[in-house]
Amino acid sequence: MPITPYLNGQQFDPETKRILGLAFEMTCAALHIGECDDGVKQAIADKIINLAKGGGRNPEVLCEQALKDIRRPEV
Repeated sequence: MPITPYLNGQQFDPETKRILGLAFEMTCAALHIGECDDGVKQAIADKIINLAKGGGRNPEVLCEQALKDIRRPEV
């Protein structure tokens, strides 16, 4: 499942887009979301994009951090 529809016009170089796509797919697979609502996918993509903007460039680390942030209960 490509991340491209969830970039909302944000421009990334091809390598960064590839990394974001891998992290997105890994996170979606880990959460077993399948064919869920686009809003859920957008939230996951936004989380990964924001993490990457903070300097993350390893898809495995981006996925792990996204999962950690998503699973963390809000206090």
